Amino acid sequence: MTETASLPVVRSVADLRAAVRDWKRQGLTVGMVPTMGALHEGHLTLVRKAARRADRVVASNFVNPTQFAAHEDLGAYPRRQEEDARLLAATGCHLMFAPAAEAMYPEGFATSIAMTGPALGLEGDFRPQMFGGVALVVTKLFNQVQPDIAVFGEKDYQQLMVVRRFVRDLDLPVEIIGAPTQRDEAGLALSSRNAYLSEADLETARKLNLILRQAADAAASGRPLPGIERDAYAALLKAGFERVDYVAVRHAEDLSPFPNGIVDAPARILVAAWLGKTRLIDNMAI
Repeated sequence: MTETASLPVVRSVADLRAAVRDWKRQGLTVGMVPTMGALHEGHLTLVRKAARRADRVVASNFVNPTQFAAHEDLGAYPRRQEEDARLLAATGCHLMFAPAAEAMYPEGFATSIAMTGPALGLEGDFRPQMFGGVALVVTKLFNQVQPDIAVFGEKDYQQLMVVRRFVRDLDLPVEIIGAPTQRDEAGLALSSRNAYLSEADLETARKLNLILRQAADAAASGRPLPGIERDAYAALLKAGFERVDYVAVRHAEDLSPFPNGIVDAPARILVAAWLGKTRLIDNMAI
């Protein structure tokens, strides 16, 4: 175990379990915030929420290779653990778990998790490896930490639905709590990948939430969804996005489509679009 700015940092599962076991012997509740590091205010909001709901908070800091395809940005994904630890220390976190890949996936590792349900479509169409990797690493983290609660951001809304699904399906004894998307002063959803964007890209990126809001308002008014989705797709390209993977309105509870093409229940509009080599995702409630 090491300490950075008074925050203990553990890298082995044995040390993690020893710390959590000591807390539980004292009758303390444990919250968890899984992250891939490169922390920003959005992550810190999750930690604060966990700290309000639990006596002790563990934040994991692990760039999970099983959710990246070979052509994706695993190697370039920002890593700055010392800075992350300082931010966590000031935000109510009690322990950072920062394992090496070899600790999570030792030689001979041969287990995978296959997801359907909310993992199908949207991100599942464009990143088919992602949700199996998310389910695998989060299940491992929950087994290692044994938290009472875990907090995930709504910015990755499909991921939140996937986590809730496999937690129910596998009878994992942890309450999953969603937290609203944190945005900058112009409404851009905070993301570690925003660090890749140039000033010109940021100007374009900040139009994303405006186009989403217009589409969400149109859907709430009862306009047919195919036209709304087509209009939002075209608006993103006109705004300067080079490619749009999807714009889709789905049921908020399970991400299933609306078969009659009209919003008649709580819904979300979700989008993924590219600026250069940077892929941005966002969503809004309808």
